[in-house]
Amino acid sequence: MADVTHLRAAGVSLVLDLSGGTLPRVRYWGADLGDLSPVELEALVVAQVPHPIGFSVDGTVDVAVLPEQSAGWLGTPGIVGNRAGRDFSTAFRVVSVDGRADGPVVRAVDEAAGLALALVVELTPAGLVRQRAALTNTGGTPFAVDAVNLVLPVPAEAVELLDFTGRWARERSPQRTAFTQGLRVRENRTGRTGYDSAYLLAAGTAGFGNRSGEIRAVHTAWSGNHRTFAERTYHSVSLLGSGELLLSGEVVLEPGGSYTSPWQYGSWGVGLDEVSARFHRHLRSRPSHPTTPRPVVVNTWEAVYFDHDLARLKALADAAASVGAERFVLDDGWFGSRRDDRRGLGDWYVSDEVWPDGLGPLTDHVTGLGMQFGLWVEPEMVNPDSDLARAHPDWLMAAGDRLPRPARSQQVLDLARPEAYEYVLERLDDLLTTYPVSYLKWDHNRDLVEAGHRVTGRAGVHGQTLAVYRLLDELRRRHPGVEVESCSSGGGRVDLEILERTDRVWVSDCIDALERQAVQRWTNALVPLELMGTHVGSGTSHTTHRRHPLDFRAGTALFGHFGIEWDLTAASPEDLGRLREWVALYKELRPLLHTGVAVHGDHPDPAVEVHGVVAEDGSDAVFAVVSPTTSASYPPGAVRLPGLSPDRRYHVRPLPPGDRPDGNAYDWGVALPWWSAGLVLPGRVLGAAGVQAPVLYPERLVLLRVTAV
Repeated sequence: MADVTHLRAAGVSLVLDLSGGTLPRVRYWGADLGDLSPVELEALVVAQVPHPIGFSVDGTVDVAVLPEQSAGWLGTPGIVGNRAGRDFSTAFRVVSVDGRADGPVVRAVDEAAGLALALVVELTPAGLVRQRAALTNTGGTPFAVDAVNLVLPVPAEAVELLDFTGRWARERSPQRTAFTQGLRVRENRTGRTGYDSAYLLAAGTAGFGNRSGEIRAVHTAWSGNHRTFAERTYHSVSLLGSGELLLSGEVVLEPGGSYTSPWQYGSWGVGLDEVSARFHRHLRSRPSHPTTPRPVVVNTWEAVYFDHDLARLKALADAAASVGAERFVLDDGWFGSRRDDRRGLGDWYVSDEVWPDGLGPLTDHVTGLGMQFGLWVEPEMVNPDSDLARAHPDWLMAAGDRLPRPARSQQVLDLARPEAYEYVLERLDDLLTTYPVSYLKWDHNRDLVEAGHRVTGRAGVHGQTLAVYRLLDELRRRHPGVEVESCSSGGGRVDLEILERTDRVWVSDCIDALERQAVQRWTNALVPLELMGTHVGSGTSHTTHRRHPLDFRAGTALFGHFGIEWDLTAASPEDLGRLREWVALYKELRPLLHTGVAVHGDHPDPAVEVHGVVAEDGSDAVFAVVSPTTSASYPPGAVRLPGLSPDRRYHVRPLPPGDRPDGNAYDWGVALPWWSAGLVLPGRVLGAAGVQAPVLYPERLVLLRVTAV
């Protein structure tokens, strides 16, 4: 491979400098530079070399994708570790480069430190930078690994940062800060991806939006503890970096042992929509990505909670089938002594008390109605009040002999312990073999506090995370037709590595449509709509007690993997009829929603939001115009419809049943001139001038269908 390598894909260039026998440096990452000759690439590298003044060592300081202090870098190091206090700093020497088409595999050694490194840097067909590092102990004594951090450079024009915070029922809330000199660090120590995680860390030009501004963003594909940071120094170096957050003593490599970091993903784009589209296209290109239509789900949780009764659940299944549901999921409460959330967790046997004849009578009824059957499980947790915990108290994760404080009356089952792993695998395998279960809602309801392996006495989040991956992989191998949803107190485990083993994520335990507008939008920043569980709740939200009309609830749930979480046996005939219309619309639109490009408008009025999906070929689109609150303007101004092909002409019209909020197109007694018949305009006009939106009550929406003519 040449000393300077130019990788190109999907409008992105990545220029890697592999000269000098040291680790690779990114000389450029951004918009495609076109076809450059070797001479031009060498000139590009020379053009990027800083003036060698003001550094901590003589000459210039190059920052590799895995930074080293031996190069003169005094910022965040790539490797933090030691061998009984020695070998704390590395100076890797490259010994081979495997020049693959999508990027190199670089192998390097540090004989003095007794370490070897394998570094993979790729540019995927979707234009994502993807990299990870594997560290091997080649010395004769143990080496403790405290951190392996990978970085990507960003230009000086990136002056603003976007990342995310959140909590239960309000996941992925965006927050912006200035990208100033110093270190901005987001650490997650919850043992799962977390509500309050950086999720995406984006750096962009001032005021970047959905459709504007140059942006670079990183995501760490890891479902345990992780660390994400933005670093800017007075040496004019700006970086985005990340890695697994390892607890003290958690990873100690014996001679010959290896540690592999999580994949780090980087996305460049103009506007957040382009950054997100790269992730979506990457996920959709995987052989494991769901290709069958995403079935309409009915989940029993908010309908019955723990009150499992065959007659009641059969009636709910009948109502579900009558509105067009295609999958019926029995939630928590079907096993052991689990009549509430304080007992029985871990006893994965069908309850004789509630189901004296097993689950067969219900599964037969559900499948007889033409629906798939799904089941809730939480395999990583255990109630102390359970047969499992009483029989095997040593299987619980703990710091020595001291149990962690309980959370939701739960402790964590140590799946890195072979006996515990085999028990859970056998129980789930038996359930999937005995019953026609085609779907598992896999939950994870508590943070990992003082999570240690009792056998070794060491911290165990790393080992637990890998064990969960192995468990999911083995179950999928044994039951390849079973789909799995990643749920973690709602949306607490959403990342690209868990999505390698699951078919959708539960976005949030909050189904309040107003809250969901924001949570779904920012989940979609990484995850395509077909992998996002989005349900219609009851008229009064169970988590906020806010009331919304059915059209707002259903129109919000439309943009995702549509489902229902509502006691339909108590719904009025009018609501059931209206819900049936929304289910039919979802089935009509899901080929578009689940393959098209997600787009979001940049409207200046916070009371007007526009989002939608445009077909990859620009032939079709659907948009939602949402009024989350009241506006200072009356009526609101025009809304632009982003993402359409500029030179194609489109027919724009309201889309039933999302054309009449509160049952009428207008409660004001007047109509927009274009509303009844629609209109035809070029995509360029619709994207630049837009169309006048109707006046909406707050917490309402309307749908627009836009098709090429």
